[in-house]
Amino acid sequence: MAQVVLDRVTRTFRTKKGEVRAVDDLTLSVADGEFMVLVGPSGCGKTTTLRLIAGLEELTAGTIRIGERVVNRVAPKERDVAMVFQNHALYPHMTVFGNLAFGLKMRRVPRADIQRKVGEVAEKLRLTHLLDRKPAALSGGERQRVAVGRAIVRKPQVFLFDEPLSNLDAGLRIQMRTELKDLHRELRTTAIYVTHDQEEAMTLGNRIVILKDGAVQQCGTPLEVYQRPANQFVAGFVGTPLMSFFEGRLEWNDGAARFVGRIGRIPLPQSMSNALRTHCGKDVVLGLRPQHVRIESPTSEEVGHPDSKENGWPRSSDLGDRVVIGESMVRHIEPLGDCIHVRLLTAGGESFVARVPPTTSVSPGQSVSVGLDLAYVHVFAADDGRRLGS
Repeated sequence: MAQVVLDRVTRTFRTKKGEVRAVDDLTLSVADGEFMVLVGPSGCGKTTTLRLIAGLEELTAGTIRIGERVVNRVAPKERDVAMVFQNHALYPHMTVFGNLAFGLKMRRVPRADIQRKVGEVAEKLRLTHLLDRKPAALSGGERQRVAVGRAIVRKPQVFLFDEPLSNLDAGLRIQMRTELKDLHRELRTTAIYVTHDQEEAMTLGNRIVILKDGAVQQCGTPLEVYQRPANQFVAGFVGTPLMSFFEGRLEWNDGAARFVGRIGRIPLPQSMSNALRTHCGKDVVLGLRPQHVRIESPTSEEVGHPDSKENGWPRSSDLGDRVVIGESMVRHIEPLGDCIHVRLLTAGGESFVARVPPTTSVSPGQSVSVGLDLAYVHVFAADDGRRLGS
């Protein structure tokens, strides 16, 4: 096992349109035995970062350290890392045993040791009964387990996973995630895992790193990143369904901050107000996750009636850390069995999502009053997207 440290790592490519920075001054430390996940949209630099660690890409600037060694000029085969690719990369003419044993044979490991090591890995990954088969006779999940087994049979210092589950169907991905977590718990080898799937990142990583345009946006435990996103990009990337955002500005009124936008005038919790006071008068973005949006009832005369206005704004009723806003129209309903995603449109034209219990009875075109749980609200600066307040 080994710690992996990236210090101001940069990788640039020259194109006809000029220089492109795939990885931009990236600094990161992966602890010995940690399972670190790099996640972000396509083109954010996560696979390039993994290939730089493996030695498959050449550094433009910076330092990469694996254990006690700086490996900038160390050949890939000398770095003592093992990489699992998206497409399995198995030898089709070899059996499962042959694929698992190939790396050991190339290192001239004695035959008896090869038999023992392959047998141990095959047992861990439930491949013992498949050792005589060739890849064409295996399912997608079995082929992926062989690819993982080929990596771990060498007992490297670091495992590198490049979107290894993306070609599997949903059921197999969930199964393989569980198997990978169990395997890491047993082996305790440092692992760096790349994925574009934020749900996969949240379930696998001890810590996750969110990348955008080759730069780190946030690094932390899954719970830290989910509950306290560093900026609007992270907030909108992590979580299913996506966080809803509302543009507006902050005002200071009666000793507290409130958000003013097309959704209405939303009083913010006192616990946030003091931290937000210096931002009052500025443009901001309000963020709220769908599970913190509630459908209170069909629109009534008291709440959300078209004639119920406060200086031209939809009226809202303050209920402690919850506020009921004016009428919203149900646009779409997405039943998912354990819950329903209801897509809503406010009178002011704001579109957002509520995640509600499966027993909720609403239909497209219906007007409803909506409650927002302000204990979980997020406020971001409109100019640079950074998180504001506590």
